[in-house]
Amino acid sequence: MRLESRLARWGRRGFTLAALALSTAAAGTSAQEPVRVASPDGRNMVTVETRAGALLYSLDRGGRKVVLPSRLGFAFRDAPPLRDSLTITGTERNTVDETWEQPWGEVARVRDHHNELRVSVAEATQPGRRFDVVFRAFDDGVGFRYEFPEQPALQSFVITDELTEFYLATDARAWWIPANDPTHRYELMYGSSPMTTLPEVHTPLTMETYDGLYLVIHEANLVDYAGMNLTSSRDRRLRVTLTAWADGAKVYGQTPFVTPWRTIQLADRASDLVPSVLGLNLNPPNVLGDVSWIESMKYVGIWWGMHINKVTWSSGPRHGATTANTRRYIDFAADNGFGGVLVEGWNVGWDGDWIANADSFSFTKPYPDYDLEGLAKYARQKGVTLIGHNETSMGVENYERQLEDAFDLYQRLGIRAIKTGYVGDKTAQGH
Repeated sequence: MRLESRLARWGRRGFTLAALALSTAAAGTSAQEPVRVASPDGRNMVTVETRAGALLYSLDRGGRKVVLPSRLGFAFRDAPPLRDSLTITGTERNTVDETWEQPWGEVARVRDHHNELRVSVAEATQPGRRFDVVFRAFDDGVGFRYEFPEQPALQSFVITDELTEFYLATDARAWWIPANDPTHRYELMYGSSPMTTLPEVHTPLTMETYDGLYLVIHEANLVDYAGMNLTSSRDRRLRVTLTAWADGAKVYGQTPFVTPWRTIQLADRASDLVPSVLGLNLNPPNVLGDVSWIESMKYVGIWWGMHINKVTWSSGPRHGATTANTRRYIDFAADNGFGGVLVEGWNVGWDGDWIANADSFSFTKPYPDYDLEGLAKYARQKGVTLIGHNETSMGVENYERQLEDAFDLYQRLGIRAIKTGYVGDKTAQGH
């Protein structure tokens, strides 16, 4: 189903309700007075203010402090940081209540109900740069992002640090995986520790505060920007750290420019984090048009056992991708309503240091203990899709040389889906 722009859907009876924006010029209110926006249910309250030239935001839930006044701003290459001598020059408010449809997911129709506060900010001193911070308050959390209009004082720029903070009102138990370590990737068992003792971690970062609130810090609409990581300090401040390019720069940009949303999900119970649609509502609508040709499925697979060292990708007595093991997974998928079975380690090339020897991979030749043709036939008979796995180890040229033969084979065997992989040691670009 085609998803239209949400603005185009405003006014459709029974689906949307939009309140006309209210603007307040700086002349009409003191630039130093705090401004606030609350969620539709009134529980989540964001306050924005300036203190000694610093722009700060804070967050309360039900009258309880969650995030204490936290700094907003940026550091740039060959330019002063955008963090001092800041004044609020205007505000704009908006309310949205609409329902939109997604082509697949946990629910078909998603309600987007939020109150928005746009805070216009300018430097009181040279170079006099301007930007907006847009806050959206939902019943299940809040999101905010920076927007830089086109302006003479800020054209092309290089961000060296984002100065966004999350200053928690109380310590919390955190669940996390580490970031920016050459040996650590996203497929890890999570760690758990007090928030004040975290290493640099990926988002989403899930926490339970010591007074019983659950929250998740993450991002949405990550486009043309560095991925967000977080570091902590003993005083309960979480600071944004961005993944760097080889030269140390974090983001290359040109105005007009918008950042991803920084999101904070909030819940009184851990289970209430699961149905949150905060991230869905802060990502842009579908721009592909007709997506009816895309088929979604739930699948199981032979892969996690390798990560927890129960079986191996490589051949040998602990090889995971065997004919017998794969048949067992196919039977399980068929009996429990799963559409496919992913099999990692089925193809020749996993022995030895497969990350260093990416050109050793074959994408058509299975290991001797893996009956590719027989398993593809068995899966079809069970109404299950066998999902091919093509790990390249960043050896893209080796993969491209074999693509035509590999896809011809998969098509002949009825393998309609593949998972590609580009695992490798961390490069200077942080990839």
